[in-house]
Amino acid sequence: MNSDERICSIALTLCPGIGHIGAKRLIDGMGSAAEVFHRREELPELLPGISPSVVSALDCPAAFLRAEREMEFVEKNRLSYLTLKDEAYPSRLRECEDAPTVLFFKGNTDLNRLHIIDMVGTRRATDYGKQFCADFLRDLSALCPDVLVVSGLAYGIDIHAHRAALANSLSTVAVLAHGLDRIYPYVHRKTAIDMLATGGLLTEFLTETNPDKHNFVSRNRIVAGMSDATIVVESAAKGGSLITAELAEGYHRDCFAVPGRVADASSIGCNQLIRDNKAALIQSAEDFVRIMGWIAPDQPAKQAGIQRTLFPELTEEEELIVRIFTRQGDLHINALVVEADIPVNRMSALLFELEMKGVVKAMVGGVYHLN
Repeated sequence: MNSDERICSIALTLCPGIGHIGAKRLIDGMGSAAEVFHRREELPELLPGISPSVVSALDCPAAFLRAEREMEFVEKNRLSYLTLKDEAYPSRLRECEDAPTVLFFKGNTDLNRLHIIDMVGTRRATDYGKQFCADFLRDLSALCPDVLVVSGLAYGIDIHAHRAALANSLSTVAVLAHGLDRIYPYVHRKTAIDMLATGGLLTEFLTETNPDKHNFVSRNRIVAGMSDATIVVESAAKGGSLITAELAEGYHRDCFAVPGRVADASSIGCNQLIRDNKAALIQSAEDFVRIMGWIAPDQPAKQAGIQRTLFPELTEEEELIVRIFTRQGDLHINALVVEADIPVNRMSALLFELEMKGVVKAMVGGVYHLN
């Protein structure tokens, strides 16, 4: 049995009937993909709820042959290969129940930056939507120059978000609905290449995977899951950007929508998100930074000066959170998750305990600060 975690992680995704959620649960339960295969026969005894059909599905030599072929492509093209256990794997995404078992990345940026947003919208972007992308990212680059901008390289808002990020020296990453052996749409190839210097291309899909329709829905969960906030710029009544917004809500991420005129077809989806309280109305980068509680580069972090001795009842995890607040000032819960390397569910519970103790206070938009 191959013990290479990279090979085993890919092979696990190829075993019939396992799926994203099943693969992640197996890895979380056993500690690694290699251990899942190594102790395949024992899984029903080791993990509650594992059926004999899962054991049978894991007996798949063809999956290992395909995984080995994929790793040859990865090594030949010097791609980054990220498993759930790798430090460079997007930590926000890792906390999602259906996080990909493996990711392939080509580029040069930190996928765990302190500030990450995704900008999505219709493929039939209007001048209004294009101008919003340009103005928003221009202003955001001044307020928060370390932000990573994520989108899907598609026509319309996606490509304009990427290009506006590049124009303002912001790092930007495209999440693809196919393997890294191609670029779709091909006309965006130059932009994709330009992104590699300080951003990159990210995918869960193996080479030879076509950009089929269902892959885009799967891609959207990565876009939403790896970000602090989703910004829907323009959307019709139905579309992929609304799916991304729903996913963001399911992952307990912040969601924003740019309002438009009632009669504009490309703004119907955004207006509905705002009407149904599924997204906050956003008009500018200043609005966004204020709601998210992100500190501008020329604004010093608040010096709370809280000492450990004032709170002798704090646990080690609570002490860690207090130290982060003391050092950085007000922070969004997703930023705390990254800084403290504590799962989001556990972080929520810790923040609740700290609120009860009067140590921290919740603000608008998932932001917390020390009392």
